[in-house]
Order: sequence, then structure tokens, then C-alpha cells
Amino acid sequence: MAEGRCRVLVAPDSFTGSLTAREAAAAIGAGVADAAAARGCTVVVDLLPVADGGEGTVAVLAGVGWDRLERVVPGPTGIRGPAGFVCSPAVGWTGRRTAVVDLAEACGLTRLPPPGPTAATARQSSTEGMGDLVRAALDLDVEVLVLCLGGSASTDGGSGLAAALGVRFLDAGGRDLAPGGAALAGLERIVVSGLDPRLHAVDLLVTSDVDNPLTGPTGAAQVFGPQKGAGPADVLLLDAALGRLHVVALRDLGVDLDAATGAGAAGGTAGGAVGLLGARPVAGAELLLDLLGLPAALRHADVVVTGEGSFDAQSLRGKAPVAVARRAAVAGVPVLMLAGRVDRRGLDAAAPGWAARLPAYGLTDGTDGTDGTDATDGERAQREAAPRLRALAAEKIVPFLTLVGGSPPRRPGTGHQ
Repeated sequence: MAEGRCRVLVAPDSFTGSLTAREAAAAIGAGVADAAAARGCTVVVDLLPVADGGEGTVAVLAGVGWDRLERVVPGPTGIRGPAGFVCSPAVGWTGRRTAVVDLAEACGLTRLPPPGPTAATARQSSTEGMGDLVRAALDLDVEVLVLCLGGSASTDGGSGLAAALGVRFLDAGGRDLAPGGAALAGLERIVVSGLDPRLHAVDLLVTSDVDNPLTGPTGAAQVFGPQKGAGPADVLLLDAALGRLHVVALRDLGVDLDAATGAGAAGGTAGGAVGLLGARPVAGAELLLDLLGLPAALRHADVVVTGEGSFDAQSLRGKAPVAVARRAAVAGVPVLMLAGRVDRRGLDAAAPGWAARLPAYGLTDGTDGTDGTDATDGERAQREAAPRLRALAAEKIVPFLTLVGGSPPRRPGTGHQ
């Protein structure tokens, strides 16, 4: 730490339903500045919004200087509109030329027309638009292509993505299937001879923030189908359709679409990307933290503040804020976790003692430090997320400023002259 100065790295993920990662970082950074001003400290705040390879990844990379490019592509229901992806910057980038495509940009839930998710969109939504973005990235002669999955409107096993890249999905009459997951129930044959050959020349990676299998009780349709508008009958239909895709891919191509951990991510797109396109699954948070430049940022940090919407047992399964905290601990930098809510009981059950070693505070914490608040307060916290997060950061950062040498201002007439 520079003499009399503290450097705080603010590196949160998004607070789902309330704040983007960038908005959360800005609120926390403002709170840190408030605390420093009140205590007469000199604090440098570095903002580094993070992501774990799911929805929002393109936005945070664009925020650190990656080049954003846009194309007009089909949305989940076929309505065309602009969607973006990013490429590594031309200046200052020492790695292999890399492009990152975020499924949610092209065919996520936010791309559904009004009134939003319905049973029909759950059955018919497609990942075709993501395939168009992949082709656009391939046109740039990239060496690494990262497919980020999350926030999808579809449950099509990545068939739309694969079809846009030359794979054909045929019915018993040899006709191409209609878009969407429900149509896969009639799948009879998969033909990959037309697959874009450029995919074999790139390091194709796929990331996600869940580890669900393709089918079954914890699979893509049964767990995530309802949030995409699927009713009970639709869920069963989509689960059976993904099962049919799995069976035909195994028979025709000798590939097991459910072999990779997290094959059910983004409506089964992860399984399709790995099995049909040859993608390699990687830990999204670890990859993205490297691409965002976290290792270099940690070398200059005296304190790290990270956070997310809900800090719970699921956070321990590859979420970005936990990866930030672990890397900071290895680097010997104190860490503070701020969240919309903190499920201490769930965390302790999943990893006894781990959460106790990480100072973590939620916007809905009670005075006793528990997370058991009523629904009304939770809803209010979502509406007031930014000012509440700013106030929480200002309150909880104080011990950390003291720890690294930020002391309160002396009263007039005290201290050495």
C-alpha cells in the first residue's frame, strides 16, 4: 500500500433482477468513497465488474476495452434485431485473438416479444441467432471462440445454434425440423456433413454457470422450463424431446450429449455445443476472471469487495464472486462480500466453516445477522438495490480501511504538531 493511501478493488457480479455488474460496482465504489471521505482517508477505487460465463459476460468485457461488434440476427422467436459479441482488443492484448459470444444477447429471455415467456415461446424458441453471431466471429479469423450460456429463452438442446452452423436435423420424411425444442420430438436423423469447417480451426470453449444434466428431474426442461413459460405438459414434452435428441445423436454420431457436466445449461445448449460442435467445457468464472485482467488488478489491491444477488450454496459451485474471493485469499488480499441476501445456513451446510471465514453481508440482513427477512423487505431491497448497496458498502468497509492503515481523522488540537 502506498503511504497513507488504500487501494480498493470493487469486483462484483450482477445482482439478478436489480443491478447489472457495472451498476453494482458503481454503487459499491460510491459507498467506499463515502466511507473514506467520512474518515479522512485517501482511497483509490478500481471498478472491475465480473461475470462467470453466463448472461452479461459480453457487457463486462466491453467495459474493460474489448471491441463490441453488432449484427442483426434472429431472436428466440425469429424476430430479427441487433445483438452483440466482443473481440479481444487490437492494442495491448498479448494472448490469442479471442471472441466471446453471449447467448442471451441473441436469444435470451429479454429478446422475447411482449408479453414475454409463454407456453408457445417455451416450445418454439430457438438458439439460431447465437449461431449467426458465431459465424460473424469466425469471419474475423479468431483463434479462440468462447460460447457463454445463460438467460436463454429456449430449450432446444442447441439445435438452432448447430443448424445455423450447417448441421441438419431431419424428420422421418427427410425434412428439416421446425425451430424450437418441441420439434425435436420428431427427430429421426442428424447430418453433420455441412458443419462449418472453420469450427475445427478454432479453440471452441463453452462456459455456463449451472451444472444441470440434459434431461431428467434436474435437467434443462424440468428445472428451467417453467421460468421460460412452460407449463407441466410442456415441461414433459421438452424433456422427452431433449431425450430424443440425445438418443439420435448417440445412434447417428456416437456422441453422448449428456456426458459433459452442465450439459443442460441454457436449455441444453451446452450439451449440443459440446456434442455436435466439438466445444470444450471450461470453468466460466476462472476463464473470465483471466480475460478481465483480475490477476493484474489483485497485484495492486489492498482490499477486494465482491458480491452478487444471492450468496448461497449455489455460489460455491463456480460463481464469479467466490472465485474472486478465493483468488484474493491466495494473493493475501482481504475480501469483503456484499450480496442481496446471504444464506448462511445453506452455505454452512454446503461447506461447513467456509462462509464464516469470509465476511459477508446482505441487503436484507436482520440485526442478528441472519438472512430470514420477510418477502416485503426483499422486494423493497430489490427496488432500492443501488442506494442500499452504497450504504452497506460504506458501513462495512470501515474495518477494512482500518486494517490496511486508513485511520480516522484526528480531532483539532490532538496528535503531534
